[in-house]
Amino acid sequence: MIRALVIRSAGTNCDAELCRGFAGAGASVRLEHLDALVRDPSRVHEFDLIGFPGGFSYGDDVASGRIFAMKARERLYPVLRSAVLRGCPIIGVCNGFQVLVQIGLLPGPNAGEDWPEEYPPAQVCSLTDNKDARFCDRWVGVKYEPQSRCVWTRGLAEACDAIAPGGDASMLPVAHGEGRFVTASPSVLKAIEVGGQVALRYTDNYNGSEGAVAGICDATGRVFGLMPHPDRFLDWHRHPYWTRLEAGVRGGETPGAMMFRNAVEAVAGVTR
Repeated sequence: MIRALVIRSAGTNCDAELCRGFAGAGASVRLEHLDALVRDPSRVHEFDLIGFPGGFSYGDDVASGRIFAMKARERLYPVLRSAVLRGCPIIGVCNGFQVLVQIGLLPGPNAGEDWPEEYPPAQVCSLTDNKDARFCDRWVGVKYEPQSRCVWTRGLAEACDAIAPGGDASMLPVAHGEGRFVTASPSVLKAIEVGGQVALRYTDNYNGSEGAVAGICDATGRVFGLMPHPDRFLDWHRHPYWTRLEAGVRGGETPGAMMFRNAVEAVAGVTR
């Protein structure tokens, strides 16, 4: 059975939702504390999928996700690099996205370039304060990029249009105060866009992200980070006005659930 690892720490609060997303897609899930993996990094090799959940890891002291990221960067990078190279899909949601960019797993090396062996890639993007400096907790519209490399969002643009034309299906919940995507230079954003690494964008760009970017992947398409929460949209009754959607829509699979199924199928070698 395909095995998924969800890594938690003090302050993460969406690990249960992430576990449910993987389990609903048919994976066997193991929840592990970051410190346990730091003591024995080799345990990461046992898993086919890896998830970094949302929340406020270590109280977001210093900066959002900073302590979690530095522990993982210093002690887990070799096994995470190995996981990427063996084809393991990795997701970071909200706080998990903040962690992945600080580790250096996103956006990662350009296509055709090797992952550094000893040290992680330099951090070239970040998630910083929303443009209005306020915490935002609501549902937002997103647009899935049909040409993206991302295996997690494969087929979602077409699926959402078929489910509910007009964008009703292309909504996800957000809850963050530091979700504005920024890059070290315009050339970084251009490289990400040209490389097909932008997986989804906000339709109203409420937090001021560069390029309205809501989520990106690495050049392999397997490492994926996003600020919205697909793990909180695994059932249609979570949708803000689900009772007004067509009855047939409410009986099918949500976009959030599709992301986890895409990742499990990528590991299993399923093609559609």
